[in-house]
Formats: sequence, structure tokens, C-alpha cells
Amino acid sequence: MKLSNFNLTNYKSKFYEKNKLSNESFEDQKHQIALEISKVGIWDWDVKTNKVTYSKESKEIIGYSSDDLKNTSSAWNDKIHPDDKEAYFSGFKSHIKGEIDFYENEYRIQCKNGSYKWILHKGKVIESDNTGKPSRIIGTHTDITNLKNTEDKLNQNLQLITNQNKRLYSFTHIVSHNLKTHIGNFRNLLEFYDEAKSEKERDDLIDHLKTISNSLTTTIVDLDDIISIKSKAQTSQIKERVYLHNCCNKIIDSLKSECEKHSVTIHNALRKDEVILSNTSYLDSIFYNLISNGIKYSDPKKNSQIIIQSIHTKDIIKILISDNGIGIDLNKFKGQIFEMYQTFHGTDRKDSRGVGLYITKTQVEALQGRIEIESDLGKGTAFSITFNKHK
Repeated sequence: MKLSNFNLTNYKSKFYEKNKLSNESFEDQKHQIALEISKVGIWDWDVKTNKVTYSKESKEIIGYSSDDLKNTSSAWNDKIHPDDKEAYFSGFKSHIKGEIDFYENEYRIQCKNGSYKWILHKGKVIESDNTGKPSRIIGTHTDITNLKNTEDKLNQNLQLITNQNKRLYSFTHIVSHNLKTHIGNFRNLLEFYDEAKSEKERDDLIDHLKTISNSLTTTIVDLDDIISIKSKAQTSQIKERVYLHNCCNKIIDSLKSECEKHSVTIHNALRKDEVILSNTSYLDSIFYNLISNGIKYSDPKKNSQIIIQSIHTKDIIKILISDNGIGIDLNKFKGQIFEMYQTFHGTDRKDSRGVGLYITKTQVEALQGRIEIESDLGKGTAFSITFNKHK
């Protein structure tokens, strides 16, 4: 049997001819598939009819289905965050005017559920009318929320590392300076001891050596306290429920004899129901240092008082500890208030080591708070400690 002359390589069925895609259609489909995979939305604005067509992907980015979002520019623009609208419209107008070839902007937009997402918005004029005015503009929407969140975290971490490096540098400088001072004193006294010509001279030098040894011990204890505070700041030890009024009363009771000695009256105006997530021992130390400072530097010529109160907003609680004592000259000392081994009151007090406020600031920051000071020489001092509220 003889087969007909039939070339399969040249055969194209009617079904194939009917259903095959043209090269142009195939390219369009490839682009559409690519957009769907990448979840990039498309918008198409017909300027003459003021109709904007949003792709399924654009609508899905902000939580809308195909029929939920109207085909108008306001349907999208009205959802842009108020703080971002000025830059959004300014850049778009610049492109319309021909001042920039390509429009690109990042902004926040409100989703259907009320939350906000970050959008990378791009656009370009692709058609113009006879007068040169844009008649059609096409662009894309890309959800960059995760990228922005990552960027914010990186910036926060960078800021944290920068601040930690500054504090570490400062702390290292303090350690180096103070230890070198003590070592230098030891060296000098030992040289004097070797050169001493009498037993009395040697005894006097031994007494000096003991004094320096005690001072060195105190310095090491101070530095150890600060290191301990900084290390605890990285742990979960700052998540205790603390009633501020009770915490403050405990410190006031412990300072009762000092108050009587200096004739100081303390008013605890904190609410009894005020609770914060914190660390009890740190708050005890903070209250103790600031209240005892108010007693220590009270003005004997006045009816001395210390007032502890608080201010609330939706997000923060601010604790105010104010006195009418001798005050500090902030014009002279403001940049040194919370530095280590600094005293400012011009009084010759052996119990003023200049570490209390440094440690207090370190503890407040370990509790993720902020401490500030206001003071007038001869009028008094007010410390404010601000903490974020925790739900």
C-alpha cells in the first residue's frame, strides 16, 4: 500500500490555526503574567474622560475587589495619607508640565481595613493631544510596605548602635581618665615613700595611700554599678508592674529623718492607681536619687518643699519631681548635668561624688525613658522623667 505524500512538519491543523496566538498577543500575555507574579498594579488614566482604570493587582494591594473601587482619580487620591499628599501632587504636576520625564513617588495609602501601606507610584505620559497636553498617562503601583518597615528597623538599629558607641566612648574615657589618675597618684606616692627620710614621713604617705585606695575602690564600685545597669537593660528585667505612688512613698519614708533634719516637706501627688511596666529597683533608685538631691540641696532660708506629680497623654506618662532649693546655673552647667563626677551647686560637700545624676540617667534610659531638667539658680530645680505607656 502506497502512502500519500504527507509532510508532518508542514502540517497545521484548523484547530491550531484557530487558537494560536499572534506574536503580539503572546508578548502582551507574557507581560501580564509577569505583572501578576510580581504583584505590580497598573493604572491607566484617560485625561479627556477623567477615567482611571485600576488593575486587579492595584486594587488588591489596598484590599479592594474588582468592583469595589471606582474608576476615578479621587477614588485613589483621597486615600493617600494627609502628610504625603503635597509631595504626591507636586511631583505629578511637575511631570504633567513636562518639567520631569518620569514620575516616581513613595507615599502611604489607607487600605480598606483602615491600615496604611507604603506604595511606590510610577507614571509616564504616553499620549498627548494636538496642543501638546497629556491625554493618556500609564503607571504602576508597587507595595513597598515590608521594604519600608525593614528600612525603618535598620535606621533604628543604626541610631541605637551610634548612641551606644557614643556612650561607650564616653564611658571608656571616664574609666581611662579616673583609673589613670589613681594610678598616677599611687606612683607618685610610692616614689615619695622611697625618698622619705623619716618614719613619720613614711606613715603620712601610707595614710595618703590608704585614702587613694579607698577612692579607687569607690570608683570601681561606681563603674561596676553602671555596667550592671547597662547589661540589665538588655534583659526582661524591666517588665514588672509598678505602682508609682507606693514606690514613691516607700522612698519618702526611708528619707523621713533627712527631711526632718533639713525641714523639708514632701508632697506625693501621684495617683494611687498609676501603674507602669518597669523595674522596681531602678525606679526606687531614680526616686531616691532625685528626692534626696532635693533634700540635700534645699535652701535653709525657705520653707523647703518637694512635689512629685505626673502628667498623662494617650501615649506617655511624665513624672515631675520639683523643689524650691538652691537651684543650678544651667547657663553654665547645662551640658554637664548628667555627666559623671560633676558637681554644680558650689557647695563644699564631702558626700557629693557627682555620680548620682549620671546613674539616674543611665537607669532611666535602661527603662526606655527620657530625663530632662529645668532649674533656676536660687529658685529651685525640676526633673521630668518620660516613659511610653505599654498596653
